[in-house]
Amino acid sequence: MYKIVRKEILNPTVTLMEIYAPLIAAKAEPGQFIILRVNGDGERIPLTVADFNRDTGTVTIIFQIIGATTAQLNNLEEGQYIQDFVGPLGTPTHTEGLRKVAVIGGGVGSAIAYPVAKKLHGQGCEVHSITGFRNKDLVILEKEFNKISEKYILVTDDGSRGKKGMVTDALKELIESGEKYDQVIAIGPLIMMKFVCKLTKEYGIKTVVSMNPIMIDGTGMCGGCRLTVGGETKFACVDGPDFDGHLVDFDEAMARSAMYRDFEADQREKNCRLFKKEEG
Repeated sequence: MYKIVRKEILNPTVTLMEIYAPLIAAKAEPGQFIILRVNGDGERIPLTVADFNRDTGTVTIIFQIIGATTAQLNNLEEGQYIQDFVGPLGTPTHTEGLRKVAVIGGGVGSAIAYPVAKKLHGQGCEVHSITGFRNKDLVILEKEFNKISEKYILVTDDGSRGKKGMVTDALKELIESGEKYDQVIAIGPLIMMKFVCKLTKEYGIKTVVSMNPIMIDGTGMCGGCRLTVGGETKFACVDGPDFDGHLVDFDEAMARSAMYRDFEADQREKNCRLFKKEEG
């Protein structure tokens, strides 16, 4: 059992939890993920490590309430326990030798981009961070990104906070102002990563994307995270989750990801009815 030592509601659909898991905290690196089960009867879900503290033995996860399991997880409070918390899994994001990097985070993907930007900053790399959200109510980790970025640009679709526009608008503006990057790292919705890669390909900038949004069971057995990279079949959880963004077939990945939306909505609705019944 793994104790929840801190819980923070970041916005109406996104929650942060700090879990006491010293063995994982001792080994975790940015880009890796864990697999958890809320209880003994629960399904396994993969969640990317959002941060870790080796001194206190804690691992931070940030999750969006999408399906039944994330709703159950969100109903737990500080002092309660998660049944299983396994990791770290996956290949860490490569950060060595990079001198100047643009880190792009879209929506809850910003929670995955943050530890990467933090590590790069700690290694002396010049970090330019861009995070994008639909509106001001969904913004997360603004202060955290400000602390570890030489340049930080916040954009919202409606302009209610930061600059109005898309992350690609901000990135293009930086590139055309003369900024030269060793690499761009993009993490967020598939459609966002697709268009970031389309832009950086025009400028010949190497781009790494995290394909964690399509992971389901985190083991490769379900086949849900299968994708095509450079004409070869890969699995996000086993071979990644990081890949060369210019080689990823995003259209195929988006089509496969859409297959599970109706199921997730149905399970979330059943879960909501269950909790209402228990409360009544």
